[in-house]
Amino acid sequence: MNTPIYDFVKEYAERKSVRLHMPGHKGKGPMGFEKYDITEFFGADSLFHPDGIIEESEDNLTSIFETGRSLYSCEGSSLCIRAMMYLAMLYKGGGYIMAGRNAHASLITASALLGFDIKWLYSEDDTGYISCEITAQGLDKALSDSERPPFCVYITSPDYLGNICDIRAISRVCEKHGVLLLVDNAHGSYLKFAKEDLHPISLGAHMCCDSAHKTLPVLTGGAYLHISKALPSFFIQNAKSALSTFASTSPSYLILSSLDKANQLLATDFRNELEALEKRCDLLRIRLVDKGYSLVGDEVIKITVDAKKYGYTGTDLASILRKSDIVCEFYDEDYLVLMLSTQTDIKEIDRLEEILLSVEKRVGLLPAHITISPPKAVMSPRDAYLSQRELVPIDQANGRILAGANVFCPPAVSLIVAGERFTPDIVNACKRYGFTECFVVKE
Repeated sequence: MNTPIYDFVKEYAERKSVRLHMPGHKGKGPMGFEKYDITEFFGADSLFHPDGIIEESEDNLTSIFETGRSLYSCEGSSLCIRAMMYLAMLYKGGGYIMAGRNAHASLITASALLGFDIKWLYSEDDTGYISCEITAQGLDKALSDSERPPFCVYITSPDYLGNICDIRAISRVCEKHGVLLLVDNAHGSYLKFAKEDLHPISLGAHMCCDSAHKTLPVLTGGAYLHISKALPSFFIQNAKSALSTFASTSPSYLILSSLDKANQLLATDFRNELEALEKRCDLLRIRLVDKGYSLVGDEVIKITVDAKKYGYTGTDLASILRKSDIVCEFYDEDYLVLMLSTQTDIKEIDRLEEILLSVEKRVGLLPAHITISPPKAVMSPRDAYLSQRELVPIDQANGRILAGANVFCPPAVSLIVAGERFTPDIVNACKRYGFTECFVVKE
């Protein structure tokens, strides 16, 4: 498969052109990659009005993922989430959405920007605040019980711990009720190429976002917006406009080149490389479980340890790994999250396995994970974001209304959402995760 963006940037970098265009470094600098960092000029095409190398590259991407249309983002899945919500809202005429409570903070800011309300869907079982097990049966009941349908259902799958929803069954429910299904697939770009194709678009989702940079060999910020073939032409016709509404007018050609070059790998060797990684991860899981570790999640290339059941906190295990210069993706008191990719060397996995197996199991710790009673929304996220606010110590937040974002990234999942009222257990949860202050609506 050809790589038109990468080839153009590489050829231009090797020329001695007088650069009288942005950026100001003019292709020179101490880091060495400045010559590849260009802007939109003649021949380089335009991300949001493409008719040249970018359009050709996105054609390649679309054919690889077998979608109605697949488009690039240089600003991660956060941009794609806002664009998806905007498109769905335009098509359906607004209203409210139903969404799994473990949604990324980008959905909350999209609500504040666009003015839609959110009816939260919660797990039937207590799975902690990072995960939210949405079932087809539960969703069907929620939709049936609603006086009016939402303009879309929004699901996060895989979630940060690696749990995957039954998108195929959920899509059937959405089809039954005439509701759009949007999926935050930020952690699952690779799912299209696994032994079983579990990509949301393949399973019936109408739109989804993939953070290519999370699991593919792509620079940070590289992401995809995927649109199903089942959707009317309205969505493809308006997709670029939706993306440009929330994006910078100066996309990174370093990221675009990386996305373009990844197409070549996805179209050739990636499936075989992924299969080899899956097999090694399967073996690692077997050995960890035999040792006594408790693992959670369904993702084939993510290892999530339920640390307390092994007698440690996730912070403890992360510290042990760090002493051997192994840096994990995420940890807290409850979990340790390790993200692997086809770029993870087998020797590196061997090293990880050796260290984890050298840790002796201890008596399990309680509680198993943090639990939070659903807070009450007393105003919309938009009204909360636009209200006058004041900064208060977290100890003084009980009974107050959150006025903005209150998340760490990772995992960028909200303990409490703008417009909701603090309760004592929310305050305690925030303190547990290191929050010392927050913005609340001014009284």
